[in-house]
Amino acid sequence: MTPGTAEQQEVLIVTGMSGAGRSTVANALEDLGWYVVDNLPPQMLRPLVDLAERAGSTLPRLAAVVDVRGRDFFSDLQVIIEDLRSGIQLRMLFLEATDAALVRRFEQVRRPHPLQGNGTLLDGIGAERARMTPIRESSDIVIDTSDLNIHQLATRVAERFSAVDTAGVQVTVMSFGFKYGAPSDADAMADCRFIPNPFWIPELRDKSGLDPEVSDYVLAQEGAEEFVETYAKALAPVLAGYQRENKRHATIAIGCTGGKHRSVAVARKLAELISTNPGVAVSVKHRDLGRE
Repeated sequence: MTPGTAEQQEVLIVTGMSGAGRSTVANALEDLGWYVVDNLPPQMLRPLVDLAERAGSTLPRLAAVVDVRGRDFFSDLQVIIEDLRSGIQLRMLFLEATDAALVRRFEQVRRPHPLQGNGTLLDGIGAERARMTPIRESSDIVIDTSDLNIHQLATRVAERFSAVDTAGVQVTVMSFGFKYGAPSDADAMADCRFIPNPFWIPELRDKSGLDPEVSDYVLAQEGAEEFVETYAKALAPVLAGYQRENKRHATIAIGCTGGKHRSVAVARKLAELISTNPGVAVSVKHRDLGRE
């Protein structure tokens, strides 16, 4: 493959747990203009990439869904991915979900798990999770779909893959509330519950970290500004390293108790600071704002 072609083409491998939303992601990618091949044996990835190379600019964005439906073929996926990474711009997206969420989805469609055999549904899920662990650990992007419906998942895919990225790394700074669970797909996580909670200030309780009164209060507390500035400096070499390693998307999660006051204010300030890093494009999301 020529260097010019490798720079122009993108290859995305979509994998993950059965029932975690691979079909939804495949459909969303097709809607975004990607050429998507579903249920592809890993051994067919190299011929597919070679075909895309010959197609040139008419096929710049290629996605392949690879999973345990490939049965024994699937065991070669990691070796094949490592070989492909040496020659092309390749990313791997892993779709995750809790056992409870997967059980609920399989029961809704009344279909057995592909690895269930004569065992229970949980037996199949457990066997797949064990087989998938090395793949998950080597993936570039992990999305936990446990609390996402198909529309929310499609939106998440559109946010990450709809446009050609001009920045070296696209960073999402996400506020969240620990009482709703920590996000499993975060690349880095910080806890700002050491800051006094505006919830206990009557005039601030019903406001959020988006309001200047709350933001000013949070950042004026002892240690708050120092924390944000120090964390932003600590992230600078990390984000530079992501660019060197071609990790093009990262999620930085900032948590407080409810995801309404402190984490929202801190996430906005952190995003402002790290946006000054070369090659970094930043967006801010507030996962749990409005849940209270």
